Amino acid sequence: MILGVIILLVLIIVLLMVYNMSIHKKIQNFHNLNQKITNLNVLQDFMNAISEVTSVDEKIQKINDILIERYQIKYSTIVVYNGTEYVVKASNVEKKHWDTLRNLQNEEIFKDSIHTATPKYVTIEKEGDRLPYQKMEFGRAKSAMFFPLYVENVYIGYWIIEGNRPHEFDGIDTTILEVVKNNIVSVLKTVENQQVIENIVRDDLFTNLKSEEYLYGEGKKIVDKYTMSTVCLFRITNLEEINESYSRQTGNEIVTEVSRTVKESLANEYIFVRYMGPKFVIVFSGIDKEAVISFMKEIKQKVESIQIQTNKENEQVSPKLNIVVSTYYKGTALEGLTRKLEEYIDTASKQENAINYL
Repeated sequence: MILGVIILLVLIIVLLMVYNMSIHKKIQNFHNLNQKITNLNVLQDFMNAISEVTSVDEKIQKINDILIERYQIKYSTIVVYNGTEYVVKASNVEKKHWDTLRNLQNEEIFKDSIHTATPKYVTIEKEGDRLPYQKMEFGRAKSAMFFPLYVENVYIGYWIIEGNRPHEFDGIDTTILEVVKNNIVSVLKTVENQQVIENIVRDDLFTNLKSEEYLYGEGKKIVDKYTMSTVCLFRITNLEEINESYSRQTGNEIVTEVSRTVKESLANEYIFVRYMGPKFVIVFSGIDKEAVISFMKEIKQKVESIQIQTNKENEQVSPKLNIVVSTYYKGTALEGLTRKLEEYIDTASKQENAINYL
């Protein structure tokens, strides 16, 4: 009788253990699924951040804000090497600590991590201690995880997260953080070409206008405040003829006077750049094409009434414009639209002297 009870109890215990293991496995699977969903959501947030803001720096700051919010990180800092120095591209740490944070590659404790491309975890053991890289601060961060960032086996910087408690990251699932780190690298790769564009923006010598590249960086930030805008590309169709028949100096004076006349007529929120050679682009932010066409008729008349003295006695010359206009919608490729307008202008007859809508 007693033996039977014991056997029954043993069977019940075994069944409970099997049941508990099954429940634990289901909870673990649910946790893993939930974490995958979170990671996918974060990745989607990253992609949205890339499209919502314009400049590279804004995009990197946005994804850092997402990391802090979604993973409940106390401090998060992304540092990137720009070719000459390490720069804090995004951080929620006070700026007085940035000099320390942008020089972590020089800290002995992180050199092996950078060399081996593996994360490094550091923490203090008791209150009053400080992390090895901290110089003057004691209370801000008490634990940290350092992640070197590589793009195609090239070291480009690092991501460091910090906590305000000792051993805060003990037992943390580093595979999740590795996924996050890889997402950061993906974003940095995505915005790399845009960074190049932003860095090569120049002011034109004769017009003091921004170059074409400004359109696709800072300029687009202004334009994309509106759902729809109108893009206008115009060409001084007789500029080459003026250069050949008179002199390049006369041509330069034409370019200078045309840009001055147009610029004086434009509101500050409109983007006006020297696109290339005799071609210029105006983006009328938030303005429909009918209003722009009407406005450009006035501009055309004003510009073509300009008279520049040539190097020949008692002979003056005036510019002639060919103008093409199209609608730009937020979120679409602005550079694709300007290329389409340029193709039309370049293939049009040099005798064409009109305002066209594509």
